Amino acid sequence: MTAYLEEQIRQLPQSPGVYLMKDTGGGIIYIGKAARLRARVRSYFGRSDRLTPKTQRLVERIRDIDFFITGTEQEALILELNLVRRHRPHYNVSLKDDKSFPYLKIDTGERWPRIYITRQLSGTGRYFGPFADAKSVRRTLALIMEIFPLRTCAKSLKKRLPRACLEYDIGQCNAPCIDAVSQRQYAELLKQTILFLEGKQNRVIKELEDKMRRVAEGQDYEQAARLRDQIQGVKKVIEGQQIAARVRGEQDVIAFAQDRDQACVQVYFIRGGKLIGRETFTLQGTRNETPPKIMSSFVEQYYNSATHIPPLILLQHPVEDSEIIESWLAGKRKGRVKLQVPRRGSKKELVDIVAENAGHALALAKIKHLAAPETLEASLDELKAKLNLPSAPMRMEGYDISNIQGTAASGSMVVFERGRPTPSRYRRFRIKTVAGADDCAMIAEVIRRRFRHHKETASPSADSWATRPGLVLIDGGKGQLAAATAAMREAGAESIPLASLAKENEDIYLPGRARPLILPETSPALRLLQRLRDEAHRFALGYHHKIHHRQTFASALDDIPGIGPRRKRSLIKQFGSVKAIRQAGLEELAAASGMSQRLARKIKENL
Repeated sequence: MTAYLEEQIRQLPQSPGVYLMKDTGGGIIYIGKAARLRARVRSYFGRSDRLTPKTQRLVERIRDIDFFITGTEQEALILELNLVRRHRPHYNVSLKDDKSFPYLKIDTGERWPRIYITRQLSGTGRYFGPFADAKSVRRTLALIMEIFPLRTCAKSLKKRLPRACLEYDIGQCNAPCIDAVSQRQYAELLKQTILFLEGKQNRVIKELEDKMRRVAEGQDYEQAARLRDQIQGVKKVIEGQQIAARVRGEQDVIAFAQDRDQACVQVYFIRGGKLIGRETFTLQGTRNETPPKIMSSFVEQYYNSATHIPPLILLQHPVEDSEIIESWLAGKRKGRVKLQVPRRGSKKELVDIVAENAGHALALAKIKHLAAPETLEASLDELKAKLNLPSAPMRMEGYDISNIQGTAASGSMVVFERGRPTPSRYRRFRIKTVAGADDCAMIAEVIRRRFRHHKETASPSADSWATRPGLVLIDGGKGQLAAATAAMREAGAESIPLASLAKENEDIYLPGRARPLILPETSPALRLLQRLRDEAHRFALGYHHKIHHRQTFASALDDIPGIGPRRKRSLIKQFGSVKAIRQAGLEELAAASGMSQRLARKIKENL
C-alpha cells in the first residue's frame, strides 16, 4: 500500500457506505459496501496470503479510493447495486444482476385493492421500496398480512366466491371474496396499511387506539380485541421492514462544505426512487461569502449547463432570489421546479448525509493535494527556506498537550516523514510532574522525556527514539516555545530546529526571533505545519479522553477491600451514587445483589 492510499484510508469514516476503487487512469475497477468503511477498505491491504488470487490482482491495480456515506447498511447495499449496474466494474463481474429491485405494490385501481410483490413500476397503484432483496420484501409482506389482513391473491372478485382460501382461516386475509368485510372496513384497513408502509406508525397506533375505545364503549368486544392485536403488532414492528423512505421520487440533493477560500459541493441524483450517483464540484473564491450566496452561485452555474433538471431540488441552504431562480429553472425544464430547504423528516436526513459526504470529500481533496509528490516537495523546500533550516525536514515531530483544568493531562508526539504521517512512530505521554493547568510546564516535561530517550538510545533505527528530527513543532505561542527551548537545551538537543504554531492567527514563532513569521494561507509550507499541528492535537485528545474516562470511573469504593469493578458497578446501578450508598443502612447494603454482611460492614466502616 502506498503512503497516498494509507492516508486516504485513514480519512475514511467508520460509517456505513459504499467504496469505489480506481486504477491509474481513474477508472472504477471495484465497488463494494461496508458497515464500517475504513475497516473494510483497510482489510484489502493486510497479508496477501489471506486474499484470494482475484483480490490480490485487484489490490495490485488500486491507485485511488472514493466513497459514499449512507445512513444504514441497507441503503449501502441498494446504492452498491445501483452503482455496479451503472458502472460495470471489471472486478464486480460476479455481482452483475440485471434484475430490478423488488417493491411492494398496492393496486389501487382494483375494487378490492391487493398487496403483492413486484419488480415492475407500471400501472396504477402505490409502490413501497425499493427493498434490498426478495427476502426482506417477503418478510415485510408477511408482517403486513399479520397486522393488516389485506388480500394478496390475484383471483377475480367480480362475483362472490363459494368459500374463502386458507389465508382467511389463519387470519391473514379478511376475505372480501366471500363478503366477510364491507367496502368501508376494507378501505379503512387499506388506509392504515399505507400509513404503516410510509413510516407513520405512531399515527396508525393513535387511530387504532381511538377506534378501539369507541368499539369497546359500544360493547363490540370482539372487534376491540382485533384492534388491540393490530396495535400490538404495529408496536412490535421488526427490523425486517426496511423501506428506503429517504430516497423516493425524482430529485437532486445539494450540500457543500467550506474551508476558507474553497467549497466542495456534492450533488446526489435520485431517479425513479433510487440513488443512482453523485458528482463533486469545487468552488473557488468563497472566503467571507454567506452560505446562501455560495449556494446561489452554484445552483445558477450548474443548472445553466445541466442536461436534466428534476421537479424537486433539496438544498442545504436557501438561495438568494429563490422565486427568480425557480422561474428560470421552470423555463429550462418546461415544467414546475421547486427549491426546498427541508427542516425535519426524511428529506432533512438525506440533506444531512449529503452534507456529511461533502465534508469528507473536502477533507479528502485537501489530503490529495497535500499528499501529491510535487506539493510535498514544494512544502518541504519552502519550510527549509522560510525557517532557515540546514536542510529540508524529512522527519518532523509535532507535540501537543490535552487536559481539563490540569486533570487527566496527557501529551502527544506525532511524526511526519517526507511530509506524510507515520502513525507507527507516534508516542503518548502521561504527564507525571506537573500539577494544575500549566501547558508550558507540561510541554517542557514531554520534550525533556522525549529527548532524554534520544540521548540515551545508542544507535538509531527506524523505530527508535534515537532518530533525529529535522524540525520540532509545538502547538502554542511564545510561552510554549520558550518552555520547549529550555527543555531541549536541558536535554542536550538545542541544535535541533524548533518552532511553534499558534492557532488563532496561525503565527509561526521561532527561537531568537521577537516577531512571528506570517505565511500566506495559500502557502504549502503553512498547510503542512497545520496538518502536523492538527494531527498532534487529535492524537493528544484521544489519549486524554481515555485517561479521563479511567479517572472518572474511579471513586471512594475503589479503596475498599473486597469491592472490585463488578461489585462497584452493581452497587452504583442499585443505589445511584456513592452518597446514596453511604446513607444506606447496613441491612439494606447487605441485601444488595452480590453483597454480604461482612462486605456491607466494610463499606460502612470505610465510607
